[in-house]
Formats: sequence, C-alpha cells, structure tokens
Amino acid sequence: MSEAKFDKAVAIIGALPKQGAIKPTQEDQLYFYKYFKQAKIGDNTTVRPSGYLDFAGKAKWDAWSEVKGTSKETAWKLYVDKLLEILKKVDDEESKKYIAELEAA
Repeated sequence: MSEAKFDKAVAIIGALPKQGAIKPTQEDQLYFYKYFKQAKIGDNTTVRPSGYLDFAGKAKWDAWSEVKGTSKETAWKLYVDKLLEILKKVDDEESKKYIAELEAA
C-alpha cells in the first residue's frame, strides 16, 4: 500500500457530498479518523478530553488510542481497504469512479 493511494482515499472521503449515495456511518467515520491520525501522527500521546459533555472528543480519542502501535503503512492499508469496502457496497457510477481512481493511485 502506498502513501499516494492513502492520500487519494483521504481526498475522496473529504469530497463526498453530504447528501450523496456514499454515506459512511458514524462508526465508519471513527474508523477513518483513528487510522488517519495514526498514519499522519502516530500513537496518541494526548490527554483524554475531560469535558463532561464532550462525547465526540472522547470517542475520537478512544478510537485513536485503540490503534496504538499500528504502523503508518498498516494504517494506510486499513483506511483504503475500508473505503473500498464501502464503495463496493454502494456500487453506483460514482463509487465505481472512485474505485478506479484508487486503483490507479
């Protein structure tokens, strides 16, 4: 897995329209978040958010901490593989275009 393919996957996810057919679930979004952070920064060394109502911040922190020790190359692969899985389930013209872009990267 190459960093170029990972970067392409990040760009695709960032460009997905909010109301489009390709809709990663909240669980998928946390998956992408944790492997993005692991690939770009490495292990989470930050302090867990302590705000009583900061549910999103805590969920993101916990998700990223779950993948401690994962290499950036493994994080790239898991991120891209998850996006391909989602795109293949949708199986429309837009998702097929994105799959072709990823395979070419």
